[in-house]
Amino acid sequence: MKTIEDYLRLNYTMEVIKDPDEGGFVVSFPELPGCLTCGQSLESALANALDAKKSWLEAALEDGLVIQEPKL
Repeated sequence: MKTIEDYLRLNYTMEVIKDPDEGGFVVSFPELPGCLTCGQSLESALANALDAKKSWLEAALEDGLVIQEPKL
């Protein structure tokens, strides 16, 4: 069974979209359903994305969910 560290080392697809209405950026991970975050600057959005991915993976492991691995 993989650990949180194993999953964090994988290269999940990260989509970054500029939010034209609110400003800032929205970041999501398509392989991790519901894992998304935002930030006013690109730097803050990317930092928040790393935290969101870790939290999502920890919750999925705790709940015994199947975690999709990144597409090649």
